[in-house]
Amino acid sequence: MRLVVDLNKCQGYAQCAFLAPDVFAMHGEESLIYNPHAPEEQRERLARAVAACPVQAITADGLEDFTGEPGPGPGQVASDGR
Repeated sequence: MRLVVDLNKCQGYAQCAFLAPDVFAMHGEESLIYNPHAPEEQRERLARAVAACPVQAITADGLEDFTGEPGPGPGQVASDGR
């Protein structure tokens, strides 16, 4: 799984570091460091971290929602087909 954080959007709220501390960490008060190639066993924590980002600065390629079904990506809205 590949992660990308838009560091221009990131405001240092640290929700990701709280929810997935093995992948995200704060360096100082506002600088985020992260592993862009997160391990597969962190999938659920990463999904929560991506969803919790208040400024939607995190995207993850290959991340599925908690049901195991592919969900809409960041910035996309689920459609009922109408």
